[in-house]
Amino acid sequence: MSVAILQFPGTNCEMDMAYAYKCIGAPYTFVWHQEQVLPKDTKLVIVPGGFSYGDYLRSGAIARFSPIMQAVCEFAMQGGYVLGICNGFQILCEAKLLPGVLKRNNSLHFISQNQKLCVKNTNNAFLSHYKKESVISLPIAHADGCYFIDEQSLCALQKNDQILLTYIDNPNGSVADIAGICNEQKNVFGLMPHPERAIENLLGGVDGLEMLTSLYHAALQH
Repeated sequence: MSVAILQFPGTNCEMDMAYAYKCIGAPYTFVWHQEQVLPKDTKLVIVPGGFSYGDYLRSGAIARFSPIMQAVCEFAMQGGYVLGICNGFQILCEAKLLPGVLKRNNSLHFISQNQKLCVKNTNNAFLSHYKKESVISLPIAHADGCYFIDEQSLCALQKNDQILLTYIDNPNGSVADIAGICNEQKNVFGLMPHPERAIENLLGGVDGLEMLTSLYHAALQH
């Protein structure tokens, strides 16, 4: 019952994710983008951050067509849990597993900083261990982190409690301050901040630890 951590050319956060799940005590397997199937014992798929294919075209636009993504889409459609972080979030949006798109920050600059966030919904496997409206801090590091969605689809996100995290003092111009969302079935999650970089006090805080832990435990029970 392992965590499948995807690797694309340009992925650079897979080792951080592996370390996080090692700390949790969860077995993990790296899965190269050219693979066509996920390991048979996969319970959770992680699409980590980085710059897949050098962020050519749009961030995540090429990775969306990698062979492994068909298997990920099938896994998600069958109810399997999938988490995309930063570039992983971009890839999940490009693959239409999550609504909306990520575009260039309004400032046109790369942003790297610790960011305060508000937990908006906790009726999901990712944030079930948090208090609604609580304020947490996670690192962000992106140039294409401005989340955009049309008004009608935004209303659907709000109605279905799919907005998970919002920025406090929005750093990139995202619509409705959105930092993280899930799909309507609440088994696919995406966020721009990096919870895997906030799992030890030595690194500045542990606000991301329960996100990864609770999602893994939910996946085991699925």
